Amino acid sequence: MLLINLTEIKSAWRERFLNPGFRYRFLITVIVLVAVLFSLARFLDYNEELSGFAFKDPLLNLFSPVDVTWFTFGLIYLSLIVALVSLSYYPEDFLVALQSYSLVFFFRFCTIFLLPLDAPATTISLTDPFVEFFGGGETLHRDLFFSGHVATMLIFYLTSRNKNLKKIFLVNTILVAAAVLIQHVHYTIDVVAAPFFAYTSYKMALYISTYKK
Repeated sequence: MLLINLTEIKSAWRERFLNPGFRYRFLITVIVLVAVLFSLARFLDYNEELSGFAFKDPLLNLFSPVDVTWFTFGLIYLSLIVALVSLSYYPEDFLVALQSYSLVFFFRFCTIFLLPLDAPATTISLTDPFVEFFGGGETLHRDLFFSGHVATMLIFYLTSRNKNLKKIFLVNTILVAAAVLIQHVHYTIDVVAAPFFAYTSYKMALYISTYKK
């Protein structure tokens, strides 16, 4: 069971914020994250209007798609909440997670631009229930290579200290990877490539964090 000890969390962050170096790294990390997400969001909207190419995926050809949207986002949002709570006890780990996330989405910016894939012809739209409920968000179909959902889940696994949580995050990563394939949201290559970019981003974030201390 994941317990929330606000006193312990506040104490950990108060101690780290006494360090000028940490304050600087935290500020830069947040600024970069916001800039990357804002730029990517604008690019993805533009990218939806472009033409790309599709191909026949041997794995997806083996079965018809099934809508597992609620299962997928249920796992993602539950994992996100648990990850944020568990990371909040360790400010340095939290910072590494944010940096890893920024790098993942910087890489996605590059790969989506360089490999403009169209969605599989049989895809069932993966519409975020949270975004749909509050309105204003459009479902994207061409943000394919590589899978941001799978990469994000793996970041949770890589940045967690708790052995039991690591196992849960790893299982959830595999389940999300399977789910986006079952729904034909991604090509197999999108899912297979995601762990490489996630791990690379994590190792780069570790290096940056260690170098700047």
